[in-house]
Amino acid sequence: MSSKAEPNVVPLCDVLLVLLIIFMIITPMIQKGIDVRLPETAAETTSGGSSNVIVVTLKPDNTVLINQEQIDYSLAQDRIRSLYSTRQDKTVFVRAYANVSYNRVVELIDMLRGAGCEVLALVPEYIEEDTI
Repeated sequence: MSSKAEPNVVPLCDVLLVLLIIFMIITPMIQKGIDVRLPETAAETTSGGSSNVIVVTLKPDNTVLINQEQIDYSLAQDRIRSLYSTRQDKTVFVRAYANVSYNRVVELIDMLRGAGCEVLALVPEYIEEDTI
């Protein structure tokens, strides 16, 4: 009588199924990113009215334009905070000159978040030095 020893694969299948379930549950929890909203159409923009829109423009000379009001970069956060203290809609549009580094734009976005802006929209516009 010769008996062959075969490995028992049932515990291995159980372990693999448990690991699969764990990864299926954990994977959606660890995904990170930012929420993105698609731009509105022209009809939606005109119906909402543009008088409440705040546009922050970052210039290469370390100044910020808040609706064409020129402010030093270090004072911009306090100015934005005072503008948004009485507003319900805390939306701001951010645009920057073409020669401003991406790092500076991210710092501006971080500063605006700290000032209380809830919705940030980036304006995809190519701004040269002499256009504004």
